[in-house]
Amino acid sequence: MDGVIDFWAAKALLEWQIELGADEPIGDLPVNRYEIPAETPKARPAPEPMAPVVIPAVDPVAVAERMAAAARDLDALSEAQRAFDHLDLKKGARNLVFADGIRGARVMVIGEAPGREEDIEGRPFVGKAGQLLDRMFAAIGLSRTAPAPDNAIYITNVLPWRPPANRTPEPAEIAMMLPFLKRHVELAAPDLLVLMGNTPCQAVLGRQGILRLRGQWAEGFGLPVMPMTHPAYLLRQGPAKRDAWSDLLEIRARLQA
Repeated sequence: MDGVIDFWAAKALLEWQIELGADEPIGDLPVNRYEIPAETPKARPAPEPMAPVVIPAVDPVAVAERMAAAARDLDALSEAQRAFDHLDLKKGARNLVFADGIRGARVMVIGEAPGREEDIEGRPFVGKAGQLLDRMFAAIGLSRTAPAPDNAIYITNVLPWRPPANRTPEPAEIAMMLPFLKRHVELAAPDLLVLMGNTPCQAVLGRQGILRLRGQWAEGFGLPVMPMTHPAYLLRQGPAKRDAWSDLLEIRARLQA
């Protein structure tokens, strides 16, 4: 039939139209491409940029200061430390190690942090170093189990939770626990402090170098302070026990004065 185009001819014509630039089929009505529209559509305004969401940073030291100041007694301070969630060491420790000994004791001993045995038992200085500490103070008539505060010692640490693998506490960790330690000393109200090792010296005195500091009275938190080498060091360095005995005699003389 004349005027009928087969498939292949139609396909060839369509491809030819595409090559000429055709990009849409013919509509029912003609379109005047040169006609100016009655109203130029307005561009949509760009959306206002959203203000960034500012999440206030939490200052863990400020939180610790508020929590420590709110504690009115040692039991409340212990619970405040237990509730403090900004020190990651808490997540890996078994127990909070708050203190041991007689409350109201004239001598307050401050160590570094709990070790494995202390973490298990929940009391400071209960391992080999703690047993040596007990013998050292017993030699000058003081004990953590003494019935009277005049002959007693009260023991705590800078950090109440055990660091992984007994590593040295980091400055940020010491800073977070410092408000609790200050409040601990205020509530315990000892006559003097004994700092066992570098970390307590850093926390209380702002200095390190225990072999230079030991045996020399200083002042911290408004109290007389005696730095001493840690009992764990004495277990490794037997000759250093002579210096530790001299420091103990200084403590006894201070108490008797």
